[in-house]
Amino acid sequence: MQTERLGEQLQHLGFQFYTGVPCSHLKYLINYAINECEYVAAANEGDAVAIASGAFIGGKRSVVLMQNSGLANAVSPLVSLNYPFRIPLLGFVSLRGEPGVPDEPQHELMGNMTTRLLELMQIEWRYLSYDMDEAMQQLIEASRWIDRNRSFFFVVRNRTFDQVALRKQELVSRMNHLQTARQEADQYPSRYEALTVINAMKDRHTVQLATTGITGRELYEIEDSPNNLYMVGSMGCVSSFGLGLALTQRNNNKDIVVIDGDGSVLMRMGSLATNGTYSPPNMLHILLDNNAHDSTGGQSTVSHNVQFVKIAASCGYVQSIYTHNLAELQWAMEEWKRTKGLTFLYMKISKGYREQLGRPQIKPFEIKQRLQSFLRNDPPEGGQYEKRQEEYFA
Repeated sequence: MQTERLGEQLQHLGFQFYTGVPCSHLKYLINYAINECEYVAAANEGDAVAIASGAFIGGKRSVVLMQNSGLANAVSPLVSLNYPFRIPLLGFVSLRGEPGVPDEPQHELMGNMTTRLLELMQIEWRYLSYDMDEAMQQLIEASRWIDRNRSFFFVVRNRTFDQVALRKQELVSRMNHLQTARQEADQYPSRYEALTVINAMKDRHTVQLATTGITGRELYEIEDSPNNLYMVGSMGCVSSFGLGLALTQRNNNKDIVVIDGDGSVLMRMGSLATNGTYSPPNMLHILLDNNAHDSTGGQSTVSHNVQFVKIAASCGYVQSIYTHNLAELQWAMEEWKRTKGLTFLYMKISKGYREQLGRPQIKPFEIKQRLQSFLRNDPPEGGQYEKRQEEYFA
């Protein structure tokens, strides 16, 4: 297949944002994406799905590329982020371990179940045709599924793409410019108190992304607004989602504030390296660490043994700051709004949460729709929300 012709058709259909993890079956399509489009190299396939999802919310039709072994890594966000939020992605997944084709033993089982796994996740799929004209029609069909808010994946056999040489890549080294360590006793405010401070700092240019579980539920209770998104499932994916969204909003005067938890960051710490490398200046990453999985009964995490500020700094965050109390948190946010640059703020909080804490009463796909409207600066539709947009930012 003429890889460049296929890529040009994808561009014509609006797919110019790619992210993924390499596979030998997909290498020439990946080379094309790196050469001709915007490509984000993810640390793992689940992160790639989250990055592409954030980019889609920000207005870019997105493509994810992965080996079928990595499809298993992507199951969590595909079923608990993309499905409930109705975020459609175009995917290319290789068919390692194709039945009847000699391959490595680790690919045998996944090769037998790849298409069934896609069907179980209710993802439309097709084998990408070797015939160029038929493949071009398949791309049009896939685009129509995306228009209906349904993800569509192509299963790619070996030797599908013809050669595309990878141009020389200029690697940019990201340097940390400010790192502060613990210098005094921690205040240990509640998560609710910390979220109240964070929420009070938002303005009409701010998007707030709250990680899975209690964090999202408490932010919703403090103030539900069209510039909030509350993650459900897909634990560990919020900062990757924020990266994809921030990359699309760099020139749109929108700030992306990612509110994370220790269990979430620990689950996908490779995302910190990706965030640092692509370093969107309009992204603020806040970690509220209570050394516990509060949503599931308060079991301890291993965060007490991790120096997150140093890790973020070593991954290339421009600033990585330890805040000891609510006043420092507010000050650091004010400084970030003035200076920008990818920044990591860390604060220890107390365990626990208020009894009878409610849950968002708005469906995830409705949250997606109103956030997309906010990003487009659309006014709320009449009667859709209880408050008018200007009341949120009075």
